[in-house]
Formats: sequence, C-alpha cells, structure tokens
Amino acid sequence: MSSLNKVMLIGRLGKDPEVRHTQEGMPVATFSLATSEFWTDKSGNRQERTEWHNIVAWNKLADLCRRYLTKGRQVYVEGRIRTREWDDREGNKRRTTEIIASQILFIGARPEQVEAVAPAAPAEEPVAGPVITDEDIPF
Repeated sequence: MSSLNKVMLIGRLGKDPEVRHTQEGMPVATFSLATSEFWTDKSGNRQERTEWHNIVAWNKLADLCRRYLTKGRQVYVEGRIRTREWDDREGNKRRTTEIIASQILFIGARPEQVEAVAPAAPAEEPVAGPVITDEDIPF
C-alpha cells in the first residue's frame, strides 16, 4: 500500500520570510505560519488555540516568498511534513518539524491594505498573488 504525506494550511505569517542561499546558490525561504481554532467552552467563554508551523520554500518559490510575503499576510500552503535532527553546539540532539512547501497561494488583502483608510479614499480591492505549483520548481 502507498503512503501519503500532504499538508494543507491556511494561516497568517508570523514574520517576514527569511531568505538564505545554500553553498550551491539555491535560495531557501523560511517563515512561521499561525493557524488558529476557536470554540466556546462549557462556561460560554470564547477560546482560541494557535498552532505555529515552520514553513520552508526552495528555489523559485523562495524568491516569490521573498518578493510578495510579509508578516501578517494570509496564505494557503500545501506541502509535506519533514522532521530533521541535528546536534547543537553543546552536542545535544535536536529535532524540528517543518512543512516543505510545494504550493503557496497568496490570499486575502496585503497587511497594508487591511489598515484603516481615510473615509474620502476608497479601499483597494484585495489582490491575490500568483499560484505557485510544483511545475514552477526546477527540480
């Protein structure tokens, strides 16, 4: 039987993407994504729980993240879960779980468009960014 490793998230960026390059020159973008769930407890109080996800995007997708994404921007991320281990400076085993993005869809208004606009000036229509798929990634 085959297996499936697929994640689909809609959330908001917790910080601007950080873009670095590998020794081979490949760009890699990392950013945190917050997803929240809301419910009412037995006492009638509204509750919220936020999960933070570490997102990694490579190559052309990384460049697009650098150009279009900023803290607070709402995005749809599709990808796979990867857990990796390493030794820290003190020699302790460390582990992190990341979402390796294969597709990112920019949704909702850009954060600067969400801010209040003076009554005399109408707000701009939200602009959706490009859809980025596996075909955009050169590997």
